[in-house]
Amino acid sequence: MTGGNWRRQDFSSRGQLAEALAATVAGRLRSAIKDRNAATLAVSGGSTPALFFAALSAQDVEWDKVVVTLADERFVAEDSPRSNAGLVKSKLLQGKAARARFVPLAAPLDDIAQAAAQADAGLRLFGLPLDVAVLGMGIDGHTASFFPDAANLDNLLDPDGTALVSTVDAPSAGEPRLTLTLPIIASARFIALHIEGAEKQSALDKSLAAGSTPPIRRVLDAAQTPVEIFWAA
Repeated sequence: MTGGNWRRQDFSSRGQLAEALAATVAGRLRSAIKDRNAATLAVSGGSTPALFFAALSAQDVEWDKVVVTLADERFVAEDSPRSNAGLVKSKLLQGKAARARFVPLAAPLDDIAQAAAQADAGLRLFGLPLDVAVLGMGIDGHTASFFPDAANLDNLLDPDGTALVSTVDAPSAGEPRLTLTLPIIASARFIALHIEGAEKQSALDKSLAAGSTPPIRRVLDAAQTPVEIFWAA
């Protein structure tokens, strides 16, 4: 299935999706390393990407030349079960992928604005645009931490914004968060949207309808290359 700025692939199982997405991402990373001797990868957290992380960690990539970061993060301790950094370290940065360099968004700081500024400065050191960004989506149409009820949503989704990382305070988010902003995500050389289940398929269909403007639709419309959507029941 194809739209104006997206292409969708459906898989019969979540395992097949994980293997296909891992192979696609690994291929993009290898191409970046061949062209520039380095690659950058931003991934998302939550419950959906665990199988994908395991499959990607087994791929043959020169992982010591890969920088991994997060699309967004909850401002919690890394040992919290809600930490995306903890998930990435336990599921992705294992085996072959253990050699990758990880740049977290939430440093062990007490001040979230300071953590955002530190993450922003750190990302600028590793070369932009990102080579790969793998996004997820909630049933409310949010992606990264672009929650519909975020007070600063328009700033997060400003295509002309200069910040790479921003704080997010949204009642539906559960806790304060940090997120990559629209400009850094939309400029990635390859963007994948990884969704699973009937509820998210329905939410995506609504987001793709004419006149719809939830955060995920605004990201799809702003992306500088067509977004590859990977879906399985």
